[in-house]
Amino acid sequence: MNKEMIRIIENPVILQNLCTMRDKNTSCQGVRIATRKITRVLLYEASKNLPLVEKEIETPIVKTTVKTIKDDINIIISPILRAGLIFTDEAIDILPQACIRHIGMYRDEETLKPIWYYNKVPMEAPNPENFYIYITDPMLATGNSLLEAIRLYADKKIPISHIKCICIMAAPEGIENIQKEFPDVEIITASVDSHINEKGYIVPGMGDAGDRIFNT
Repeated sequence: MNKEMIRIIENPVILQNLCTMRDKNTSCQGVRIATRKITRVLLYEASKNLPLVEKEIETPIVKTTVKTIKDDINIIISPILRAGLIFTDEAIDILPQACIRHIGMYRDEETLKPIWYYNKVPMEAPNPENFYIYITDPMLATGNSLLEAIRLYADKKIPISHIKCICIMAAPEGIENIQKEFPDVEIITASVDSHINEKGYIVPGMGDAGDRIFNT
């Protein structure tokens, strides 16, 4: 495992909300609230790679030069359905200029391989160096779904350094799976857990993230 490409974000707020998410007695609403609090922090951290420019503005007091995000870039948030949807509202609040492109996959419970059912990424990518991609999925377990999502953007010649994966919990097996093909993709997460079990669930994890977030 290339630990240099794994950014674990830990602070008391994240740890407290991880505790809430993991607890089997937490209600669906409690899980959603905790998830949103963590995703906001992770999204702020992931966005540190966005290019900045200087801009002259006028405050109520004086003219001044400030830094802001470059406005001629393409920012894409790609949530993997369905659990990744929880990131969408937070992402739009933080980066209102971003485009949301959903990716729909579900896991075959026998093979643990992803099965496509929705793809909102058949886009052109002129000047691919101007694209910044944030793929979101609460749980990085086997890594198979994230691999498919990364390939979608890598095939458009978008620089690998511009593609970030944002997960709340990750398993070492999933990280290694991704790094075999994309060793230079950065993974931003709140926790690297112990392992995945025979059913493909992260241990200790939080169970099925989609079920617990959406009460299904």
